[in-house]
Amino acid sequence: MIEHTFLHLPHIGPRTEIDLWRRGILTWDDLELHLKDWPKNTEQRRRITRQLHESIEHRGQAGYFYNRLPSAERWRLYRDFRNRCGFLDIETTGISSYDHEITVIGLYDGLQMHHFVNGESLEEFEDAVEGYDLLITFNGCRFDLPFIAGFFPNLQFRQAHIDLLHVARRLGYRGGLKRIEPLFGIFRDSEIQEMSGYEAVVLWHEHLRGSPEALPRLLKYNEADVVNLKTIMEIAWERLQQELEFAAGRMLPFDLVNSEK
Repeated sequence: MIEHTFLHLPHIGPRTEIDLWRRGILTWDDLELHLKDWPKNTEQRRRITRQLHESIEHRGQAGYFYNRLPSAERWRLYRDFRNRCGFLDIETTGISSYDHEITVIGLYDGLQMHHFVNGESLEEFEDAVEGYDLLITFNGCRFDLPFIAGFFPNLQFRQAHIDLLHVARRLGYRGGLKRIEPLFGIFRDSEIQEMSGYEAVVLWHEHLRGSPEALPRLLKYNEADVVNLKTIMEIAWERLQQELEFAAGRMLPFDLVNSEK
């Protein structure tokens, strides 16, 4: 989808992008061919051409496009970078990073689940997360990422980031992750279906007191939080793509391009 996106280029907004698609200008190559005739302003044409060539150079770097796309359009990064994408969620002893600590970090690459547990393996997260170019969270902008940054003062998140809270709101969904999951056809196992963040804190303290069942149940709860993010991301991407196709009045070859990656 990135090669069909023009919003990160100077002087191109949503209406212009849609207009280009309607005219059959669907890729960066198409745009470069048409730049000799559009726009008429020579300086604008130079700026667009320069950044278009930069885009081709940085084709495989999610961070380059993350810093240039409007925040509401960063969902577009998913399909192009899903092979280097990590779904992320944390459990904590409370909501304030000043007074509380991380108990578990869950990281899912779409195939394999990784857990980093306080007192056992939490420090390994800092190296593990470096293997990803894109991170996907739910409310991570306000909670997960700041909490992690406070815990790992030397960690600098270089990855692009999609916060599904904002993607869900764009689609008209309100509420937390567990509230919207059924709207995406997601239903949790009965053992953890009624669990909340409060029960996750209780389980952690039970684990510290020696309960053998507490940590496995907490990890199962966290795993559901993380793995379900992928389902929501996939469905949201499809719906937002369809919105663009409807606005453009034509089928756009996003899936064709990305199926070849």
